[in-house]
Amino acid sequence: MKRIAFTLALLFVTSTVHVMGLQKLLAINSELNTCESFDLLDADIRSVHAAFTDNSLTAEALISCYISRIEKLDKATGINAITVINPKAQEEARFLDEEFKVTSKLRPLHGIPVIVKDNIIAKGLETTAGSIALKGYVPKEDATIIKKLKEAGAIILAKSNMAEWGINANVSISSTAGETLNPYNLSYTTAGSSGGTAAAIASNFGIIGLGTDTGTSIRGPASHNALVGVRPSMGLTSRSGIVPLSMRNDMPGPMTRSMEDAARVLEIINGFDKEDQLTEYGINMVPDSYVERMNKKDLKGVRIGVFRKLSVYASPEVNNLFEKAISDLQKLGAEIVDPFVVAGFDSLRHNQWCPTFQDDLNQFLSGLKDDVPIKNLNEIIESGKYSQYIEGDLINYQRNRNLKGETVCTDVFTDTKRMQFRHAIETAMSVNRVNAIIYPSWNRRPIKAGTVQAITGDNNHIIAPHTGQPAVTVPMGYLPENLPAGLQFLGKMFEDHRLFSIVQVYEQKTKHRMPPIITP
Repeated sequence: MKRIAFTLALLFVTSTVHVMGLQKLLAINSELNTCESFDLLDADIRSVHAAFTDNSLTAEALISCYISRIEKLDKATGINAITVINPKAQEEARFLDEEFKVTSKLRPLHGIPVIVKDNIIAKGLETTAGSIALKGYVPKEDATIIKKLKEAGAIILAKSNMAEWGINANVSISSTAGETLNPYNLSYTTAGSSGGTAAAIASNFGIIGLGTDTGTSIRGPASHNALVGVRPSMGLTSRSGIVPLSMRNDMPGPMTRSMEDAARVLEIINGFDKEDQLTEYGINMVPDSYVERMNKKDLKGVRIGVFRKLSVYASPEVNNLFEKAISDLQKLGAEIVDPFVVAGFDSLRHNQWCPTFQDDLNQFLSGLKDDVPIKNLNEIIESGKYSQYIEGDLINYQRNRNLKGETVCTDVFTDTKRMQFRHAIETAMSVNRVNAIIYPSWNRRPIKAGTVQAITGDNNHIIAPHTGQPAVTVPMGYLPENLPAGLQFLGKMFEDHRLFSIVQVYEQKTKHRMPPIITP
């Protein structure tokens, strides 16, 4: 089926290919999508481990093939997703191959290449958060989630581009690497701020992607790049070692080509971390396995609420896909509650944001001591080392640090406004016996590359960051000009496992994702 989808996609774009013939294009893609005898096209953890087990593939070969793909495609196509490749990746792969020869056992993420957003610190790899002000900073240790991934056998293959300091939701433009483009249509943006990770995983430069989500920064780029993007329940995943945008909202999470791969990643990175006090709330809230619970064949007995409040401004093209998604869910056995209504939603959603960037960033930078070239936001602004498009944001963060308005400005478990917001949504879910609510991840198509500011119809920042609830975006089809669109599922706090099982049924039965056609 993947080959059929790939061929159809290829035929879709041949009208724009003038320089090379179809046969040559097929030959190039065949070479780039094959690693020894292993098919790289949309490879996942399960297929890679099966190839390791039957000795048809090694971790060293896999990593070598992915490095080759990045070197041949990333800059040559203009996608521009990768900022640095791990020079020790192949050495780490060889070690894992030798370990497997001795033990005959695979670790949970044995040999799996990971693309990491450039605001998550990884030992020995330059971390800049997309800013030349941090150029040259090479961490001497790993973020907690990176440590967990490595212990599980994952290989940090590369760091990825992002919106500078994570500030912009529309684009992924940094002063260190420039703009990342959408591999499905290079005239359009990837959204932000984890756009480099999304474009890399969509382009098959790795198998697992790690992003961070303050308002929309995982789910926006995942939606624009036909990926699964997960923002876990707050308190489940450590944020230690991540350059902050707003610690009260920041959450790391996976960006993958399947719900199963995302679940496998979360099984590893979730859990208590003494370096992040918020994870105390998540103790005993993580099941032994997400994947084992994802065993639904259909959605019989599942009730899904259609939250029209967030789709009323959707473009006709997005709305058509959304209505089709509702119909598909119904055909899969789900009971549809339409419309799903939350009492007091319009008032509860307001005054939820706080200008904490300066305090959070300054505290983070001070913890890095002498290793970092800058010490605080004031030094960044004075240096002029930033992209022009975020200048106003930086200055506003500097001016407004004490203007917190009516909001308490604490975490999701102690801020009364956030707790009231979550209570209203979860009460409506309980009253209607709803297991998940849905709405478009983005109400309009991606914006043109380089646009920076636009009315974009982003729905990702409205509920999940403030309530702390888990949210997943999954492909729901394509808009004109081959642009992906995403469907968002929102669940109850700490019921991530139930949400994932629902998403996987929709994903597996509709099979909307197809890889982009990229050639050097």
